[in-house]
Amino acid sequence: GCDGGEDTHRLHYENILIKCLLSKSLQDELNRQILEGLLHFIKRCCSGPRHTAGPWEARMRASEIPTAALVLGVNVPDHDMTFQSLCELLQQSVTPHVACLQAKECGALKSLMRKVLERLVGSAAEDEEEGDTHPHPKGAHCTLATLCEWRHTYLEAFNPRVLQDFILICSRYVEQLPLILVFGIATSPSTIQQVLPHSVSSLLCIELFQSLSCTQHLSTVMDKLILTHYFPFKPNAKVLQVLVSIFLYHDFSVRNFIKGLKLALLEHYLNQPLSVLCCEKKEEVELNTTQLSHRGLESVRQLASFRRYVEQQQPQEQVALLTSDQHMKETCKKLLKDLYKYHKNYYPVLRCLHALTCSLPRVPLGKQIRELHITCLEGNVWEREEYRSAMQLLRMLAKEELLRQLRGCQDILKLCRSTKMRASLERLQELLDQFERLDEAKPETAANEGMTSPAKSMEKKTDLFQLQKTLLEMKETRRTKKLSGFEILRNEALDFIDALVRSHLVPPETQPLHEVCYYSSSALLRRHLNATPRTSIQTALSSPYHYLQNDALLTEDGGVSNAAPDLCIVHKLHLECGRLINLYDWLEAYATVVSAAEGKDPESEEYGKVDELKHARFIQAVSELQFLGFIKSTKQKTDHVARLTWGGC
Repeated sequence: GCDGGEDTHRLHYENILIKCLLSKSLQDELNRQILEGLLHFIKRCCSGPRHTAGPWEARMRASEIPTAALVLGVNVPDHDMTFQSLCELLQQSVTPHVACLQAKECGALKSLMRKVLERLVGSAAEDEEEGDTHPHPKGAHCTLATLCEWRHTYLEAFNPRVLQDFILICSRYVEQLPLILVFGIATSPSTIQQVLPHSVSSLLCIELFQSLSCTQHLSTVMDKLILTHYFPFKPNAKVLQVLVSIFLYHDFSVRNFIKGLKLALLEHYLNQPLSVLCCEKKEEVELNTTQLSHRGLESVRQLASFRRYVEQQQPQEQVALLTSDQHMKETCKKLLKDLYKYHKNYYPVLRCLHALTCSLPRVPLGKQIRELHITCLEGNVWEREEYRSAMQLLRMLAKEELLRQLRGCQDILKLCRSTKMRASLERLQELLDQFERLDEAKPETAANEGMTSPAKSMEKKTDLFQLQKTLLEMKETRRTKKLSGFEILRNEALDFIDALVRSHLVPPETQPLHEVCYYSSSALLRRHLNATPRTSIQTALSSPYHYLQNDALLTEDGGVSNAAPDLCIVHKLHLECGRLINLYDWLEAYATVVSAAEGKDPESEEYGKVDELKHARFIQAVSELQFLGFIKSTKQKTDHVARLTWGGC
């Protein structure tokens, strides 16, 4: 609707989406250290005969299998990507013969052995010419003896008996085959001892590898994709809260978090016409703004943030903004440039505030930067009680701790290029220089004379249990006692930080045209991501039109139409029955409804008659209803089924 060009709009969308699609490479970067450790371990084990190997290998007995225990955490949806990266790395750097097994594929030892040989021999067969006489697992016995004729796996969800037998068999061939096992563990390394008896675990020479926690992965993703002005698309506070809540309370999956972010991005570019102005580069924003049609400019004029901006202008300017398209375009360019500057200043100050407050007692503003970011998106952070509490605690810090945290802020601001952040860096450097110039002897004396005993105690380590009492005592004593040079300078530094927060951490809703970049449909996102299968199934069965959008399914009373799918009809009829349902009566009622849908005369003999086709359709619908958990078979009565759901369930 903004006439920035459909191809241009799609191109910008694809450019933004590419950054999200880099999630695999981003996760590979997060796992780089542990993958390199695993690669080094496997190369050591493959380096040569055991008697010539290093000290670690020399400790292995002849029958022991070198085994890596890889602790990945409970974020199971991310594990596939990690093991895929590991397999690719091994195939590129060590050997093409890598078998990656999942518990769901290996319910029995025979299935496990078949999968191992299919993947190992199959990978070898790809390198062979036609006419190769090597045995293929599909046409041969799936044993390790077969594998030896042509000359590496996972744990908790595996059947323990199957895994034990597999390890016992492998131990007998370890001198003939250079086998190395990699166990993926979601919970604790002690799982190995719980699943495998000592007689089996003693056959493994295990080295433990620990991946980063999923919350650390999430923090990195937030830094790369959200807490940066380089990524123009922004989720608002409620949307981000939905994504983080699903991560924390459902699956701990960074992969699913990124999928949710992709969905939000897709919805934003699909349903917000002005998203054509959501671009990475300022030049692209200016070009697309210049290409806006009158209709597109009218869409801008309808934005709530722009209407507020217009109301703040002089009457003459208001008229120009509402009537002159050319003046409107120039104003849009200026406002979007200001929005870009807002983000360039927002994130450094956010990081500075987090660096100052993340180690305070009871972390009033949150331990993770994402918590502080959501708080700042929701409203003026300086108006919150948590912020006032944090500033009070900062005003009690000892010199060494305060200087350490201020230097952390200095390191953050050094990475910024905006004019305001460079000026802030210069001012912070001046304050740090003043701290350094404080006389080492006189300030100590002045502090000892000027501070009360509670203040002296705070120069040491803060006691959580004495915190409230100390704050009250210091508040009273400072009314009458003169501040030391350090205290004056400390207050000046924290006043400077407070001014930065009030200037740059204002909520994005205060910025004109923020709707261009910010996605706010949290309810829609929650409905898509936080699925409620029971509700969806109930809606589909009781109101098939909701999903099928077929006008033939509409009824005046909102009930189920005769033309509805068989499953919906059977479900509707079963709601009219008691605890036990007579199958024959149910079939006759179904045949009557279907006959009406076919338009047969109610007075004719064919009306309600059960033929083979209706009988087969009924059986299939009842089977589907049983599969969905609405009914079950029962032995209480012949030709009856038991109903399992009641009321609105």
